[in-house]
Amino acid sequence: MYKKNLIVALSVIVLTSVCLSQGIRKAVWAGKFYEGRPEVLEKQIDSMLKMSESPGHTNRGLKALIVPHAGYPYSGQVAAYAYSLVKGADYDTAVIIGTSHRYGFQGCSIYLQGGYETPLGITKIDEELAKKLSKASGFGYIPQAHKEEHSIEVQIPFLQKSLPGVKIVPVIMGIPSKKTIFRLADAMAEILPGKKVLVIASTDMSHYLSKKEANTLDSETIGLIRTSDTATLINKIEKRENIMCGGGGVVSALLYSGESESPRVEILRYADSSAAGGPSDRVVGYLAAAVYSPPANTKFSLTADEKGELLDLARSAVNRFVRKNEAITYEPHSPVLLSRKGAFVTLKKNQLLRGCIGYIEPVAPLYKTVIQAAIYAASQDMRFKPVSDAELKGLDIEISVLSLPQKINDPDFITVGKHGLIISKGSKKGLLLPQVPIEQKWSRKTFLQHTCLKAGLPRDAWKFGADIFIFEAIVFH
Repeated sequence: MYKKNLIVALSVIVLTSVCLSQGIRKAVWAGKFYEGRPEVLEKQIDSMLKMSESPGHTNRGLKALIVPHAGYPYSGQVAAYAYSLVKGADYDTAVIIGTSHRYGFQGCSIYLQGGYETPLGITKIDEELAKKLSKASGFGYIPQAHKEEHSIEVQIPFLQKSLPGVKIVPVIMGIPSKKTIFRLADAMAEILPGKKVLVIASTDMSHYLSKKEANTLDSETIGLIRTSDTATLINKIEKRENIMCGGGGVVSALLYSGESESPRVEILRYADSSAAGGPSDRVVGYLAAAVYSPPANTKFSLTADEKGELLDLARSAVNRFVRKNEAITYEPHSPVLLSRKGAFVTLKKNQLLRGCIGYIEPVAPLYKTVIQAAIYAASQDMRFKPVSDAELKGLDIEISVLSLPQKINDPDFITVGKHGLIISKGSKKGLLLPQVPIEQKWSRKTFLQHTCLKAGLPRDAWKFGADIFIFEAIVFH
């Protein structure tokens, strides 16, 4: 009994110490990586920010920054090019993605409570957002990851000067893997839209090569970042190639910023440690870059491989649910499938409809939407009995990935075969996909009438006050 009580007591002590460690994290690297005297540190940062002002760049549409994390004498001026871009901007929170240099672990560690202290004061944790990010990603708090890590700490004084009053969510990524990178990007894409949040990816470039070798390799990596070639970057990161120590966070930031297409990336500054007096035969590279939302006119598309991946995913989801009453877990091969898109999954057996359910609005990453829609089409379409195990063989699957609905006032804008329709009035709403009128050989008027009937409205409601929305779809099977 005594032994059992002792174990319980020790468990309480351990849990208490873990909770207490999520209070105010004291500065570890002040006086080492950056100036420890507050008045001197403040003047240094002010000077670096002033020297880095660039009227040619804007923070409009800015989603993320890529910044270095070495000692200020080496990388501070490069970092200033990123922070000068957001000086005085309207952000509530910065999600800072650092990388673990001293403690090896899988996944990420999110600092959930308290704040980070520097000689310039305490920057508070956005505890509500940190909790949501933790829940969405499945990543918790690992004390050892933050204890002596510098990749986040060195960002805080710059934030305190460029965005005074902003809160933070510190995230330390452990051993980088495709799964971890996607999980973090997926979680940010789920909870950050609509909020005034800046993502900061903290990384240095290549390490300890000659100046010529480093500049060549870094130029290649910068090209991959500029074009948002996340697949190649992940491949190099998982192979532990010497391109970026915080590459996992960079790719997560690119994936999050891209939403449904590739983001626009502007390179603000590149330098290496030799510029600050370090030896030229053993340099470290530093990059400052700005990552923006994709251009508004960028049209979403899927490759043949991406369509195949979604079809395989839908079939696996249906088979697993029908046979085992379980949902599948999945990590997409293509980052495009992280895009938030509405989608419908249609099931047919012997060319007859067997179920069709989906989501109009882009409420989740595309791959998750397809999984859920496939399961619901097989089990929740009230027009049909749930799909049985015996029906799985020969079940045909069709996926429709939707554009955002657009309200129209003139039905003449509708092109049969191109547009899907949504008609709503009050609490009633009906949707028909673009392929339906082609399959049924309907005219525009008949298409409108049947969409009204699908909504539970009179067939001519489209003439008398019902709202009409059109959308397009990428349809494949």
